Amino acid sequence: MVILHKPVAGLTRLVLTRFLARARRAAGLRASVNVLVTTNAEMKSLNRRFRGKDKPTDVLSFPAPPDANKNLAGDIAISAEIATQNARFLGHNPAVEVKILILHGILHLRGYDHERDHGQMARREQELRRELHLPLGLIERTETKRRHA
Repeated sequence: MVILHKPVAGLTRLVLTRFLARARRAAGLRASVNVLVTTNAEMKSLNRRFRGKDKPTDVLSFPAPPDANKNLAGDIAISAEIATQNARFLGHNPAVEVKILILHGILHLRGYDHERDHGQMARREQELRRELHLPLGLIERTETKRRHA
């Protein structure tokens, strides 16, 4: 299920639903995923509540609890405002940025953890971005910023 609480230029519920299905298939995730595209205020609230960080973030992934319905992999929340800002900065469409964030969230729901996996998630994200025709991924951008800072 896709919920658009905050509109994003060039993005409809149908476009997102279709991309979500393609990305799940490409990543080998059979179970369904719920996606919420929302405001910075909501993302800040979720980030504070679940990660103890009092600031908005671009994407959060919430794996389904072990005792949940096996047909649900989990939920992904995305900040429409941060996605739009990042897209502007990187020179691509905000709809593309939301897709990049969805792919990143799907990989987390598949069990990848870029903070601990020695580049495994970054490599998989790069492969899937090429397959899904998406530009530079979230992990690569973060690593590039660190190297040039």
